[in-house]
Amino acid sequence: MTYFYDFMFNPYILAFLGGLVAFLLAYRIIPVIIYTVRAKNLMDEPGDRSVHSDKTPTLGGVGMFAAFVVSLILFGIVVGLERPDLVKLLAITLATIILMFLGLKDDLIALAPRKKFLGQLIASGIVILLTDVRITSLEGLLGVGELPYLVSVLFTIFVFILVINAFNLIDGIDGLAGAIAIIASASFGLFFLLNKEYLMVLVSFCLIGAIVAFVRYNLSDTHKLFMGDSGSMVIGYLLAYQGIRFLELNLSGSSSFTISNGPVLLLAILSFPLLDTLRVFIIRAKERRSPFDADRNHIHHRLLERGLSHRQATIILAIINILIIELAILVQDLEINIQLITVTLLGSLLYMLLFNLNRLREKAVKLIDIRNSRNQEKYVKMDVPDGFVSQRIKSSPINHLVNEKNTIYSSTVTKDKEWNIGKKRVRELEKSKKHLVVSKKLKDKSKSSKLK
Repeated sequence: MTYFYDFMFNPYILAFLGGLVAFLLAYRIIPVIIYTVRAKNLMDEPGDRSVHSDKTPTLGGVGMFAAFVVSLILFGIVVGLERPDLVKLLAITLATIILMFLGLKDDLIALAPRKKFLGQLIASGIVILLTDVRITSLEGLLGVGELPYLVSVLFTIFVFILVINAFNLIDGIDGLAGAIAIIASASFGLFFLLNKEYLMVLVSFCLIGAIVAFVRYNLSDTHKLFMGDSGSMVIGYLLAYQGIRFLELNLSGSSSFTISNGPVLLLAILSFPLLDTLRVFIIRAKERRSPFDADRNHIHHRLLERGLSHRQATIILAIINILIIELAILVQDLEINIQLITVTLLGSLLYMLLFNLNRLREKAVKLIDIRNSRNQEKYVKMDVPDGFVSQRIKSSPINHLVNEKNTIYSSTVTKDKEWNIGKKRVRELEKSKKHLVVSKKLKDKSKSSKLK
């Protein structure tokens, strides 16, 4: 038994098993949800803003939540977490239950924004007030250091609500929200692994396992399933929780591995949902609309309008998010405010370049057309008898050079024909034509001499 506990206390083994169990549970639960939703006709109806045209099962968040909570509690018991961590585990479970049921109601019959906001406020308050999980310092970012308790509580609540809603807004195309969540949770999970924070390792990798199973169905053509608000709000909450714990542990003297630019790295990890939300809110403010009015101004919507598929847009945005994280790590030796400016400007530039993707593609196509036109053989007009030409072309080994768009007439009347053929073939046809004309003249002479 001692060997078993030593084995399970290896954080890497714990991360792998936690993620694996969560994946297997979600992989088996989600098909049941798809069947139930279809049987009860609880499908997502396509609307004006929808990027899908068919009714699609939703409530994927229920399956992810069930797999995440079961695996989290199971391994929390197996590992034997200490009392403070067990209290945190219970607080996380209670808060996510509240958000899951709020999202479930919103998926089924819609929910007023005020009620959703109140639920998010309560869920945030549970972990802040009961477990004292909060942002205590900005580490000199914007000249701000240690935060007073009340300011710290209010600012942490703001961060929770911001990340929850920002993540909810990017859940607009297949695979995107899941991919961004996997990248963010893996980034936090690596930090927790290096510091042997068992509870947070379980939170990160159990969440990854559940999301991976969901993405497999979300990208399926035959068994497609949407995350819904029941999934996006829970995942957004857990990402915010991991980010806040990351900042806490990074400042604590007990951590063996720390990052010199914790707040900047946190912003880089959550760069896509935060920048996309900021951009959309600015557009709506300029148009004098409510920031919460739905529209198709999100970055992922624009990529679809430029001809990209869901998978292509998801892959591109995920790669850019990873590049921004790498950028934040590379500039960590700079002054923290310069890091913030660098990461924000270059990150925004990378995302904004996507809007010129269509123009770049058009220019590339034009360049290819110009190059092809230069190499293309010139069209040559020839006055050739049709019967002769058709016979020669059919028997020629290079008849594929003839342009398929031209029609060979069966009449014996001479017509102008246009082929895309090479110079060598032109000379061959001209020589054959001259030979035919000469032979015809000789035949006419012989006939006339016989008649005489």
